Amino acid sequence: MDPRRKRLLYRATHCGMKENDVLIGRFTTAHVEELSEELVDQLENLMNHTDNDLYNWITGRQPTPEFVDSDVLRMVKKYNGTL
Repeated sequence: MDPRRKRLLYRATHCGMKENDVLIGRFTTAHVEELSEELVDQLENLMNHTDNDLYNWITGRQPTPEFVDSDVLRMVKKYNGTL
């Protein structure tokens, strides 16, 4: 695995909130090696948001803002059964 994807995998499994470690970490563990560069970019950008926002968007507690909505976020939601 290339260094960029290794860093992303570590970051996704050590978010800060255990819930996000599960929601984002499991998805990333399962798919990081097969994601296109565009999707890796999207996942990195997604991870720049706060833990609370990520959790609320993934679980559907809050609507996903248009500026955050992306293919990879929809993939994370689908993977976790929240889409």
